[in-house]
Amino acid sequence: MLRIFAIILTLLTFCSCADNQLVIGIAWRDNVSGSSYIGTYNAIEAIGAKPVLLGQVRSNDLRYSEDKIDATHLDENEILLLNDAANIKLYTHSHSNAEEVMQNIDAVVFTGGEDISPTLFRNPEEWHGIEAEKDFNTTRDVSDYLLLSYCIDRDIPTLCICRGAQMLGVVAGAPLIQDIPTYYAGLGIDYNYIHRYNKSNPDAAKEYISHPSVITRKNSLFYDIIKADTLHGCPSWHHQAIGDLSNTSAVATATTTSQGVEIIEALEIPDKRFILGVQFHPEYVLAKEDNEGKYMDRATTLRIFEALARAAK
Repeated sequence: MLRIFAIILTLLTFCSCADNQLVIGIAWRDNVSGSSYIGTYNAIEAIGAKPVLLGQVRSNDLRYSEDKIDATHLDENEILLLNDAANIKLYTHSHSNAEEVMQNIDAVVFTGGEDISPTLFRNPEEWHGIEAEKDFNTTRDVSDYLLLSYCIDRDIPTLCICRGAQMLGVVAGAPLIQDIPTYYAGLGIDYNYIHRYNKSNPDAAKEYISHPSVITRKNSLFYDIIKADTLHGCPSWHHQAIGDLSNTSAVATATTTSQGVEIIEALEIPDKRFILGVQFHPEYVLAKEDNEGKYMDRATTLRIFEALARAAK
């Protein structure tokens, strides 16, 4: 009898420990084979938390065909129509299943991926028009926009990586620089591809570039994590960037300057517990074994995820 009691007690203790494990949701995406998802999953496990791929957040104002937004809501470039985007921005998560998706989730990570529909910008724009760079996933745009607005409103600790950082800027009210080389050209400067190799070289374009990020705001989450003026070895792979944060709820906390042009590398919302976006890919260090030594060290990556976890406790 005592042995049975001991076994039951052990099981109850195990269940209690399992129940107390921090659960960090990875925002829904339809591709879980890429390095951004794999690295994020590995990082969450490495800090002792439980990674969970979240369900898709859907708008009550849109029709869906299976797991995708119905084509009647998209233009010829598969970008969300203006009127539908206006409804998403107006009602945000209040017209969605975000509450259901977020049950028993302590924190959220938004991962890298496709370009964001420019109709979701506070001031909508036409898309950049570069066929070689056309890469939209409107179903994910809507899911991310709704979920991120929910996390901000409910003050849920959130880490936004690359595309996620750009979405944070968009939800906060910023535009995006839709194509960095085009932006440089408009300034009369030849872009040196510091943020991503030129796609005209397909082999080179597969590799992430490493560059430093200068922390510009010492009174910030990002500085508290990094504890240095510059973070070296940031893995970078993006052709878009966060635009002007003036008149938004977010502030820039790190930048990269090349050829006199400044690009935002980190942003956050100061009056929240932990809403942090980084334009680079800290998780990439943990995506492949041979990545270590090429970029920031593993300990630095884990400090970013550990800070997210601490905010959620």
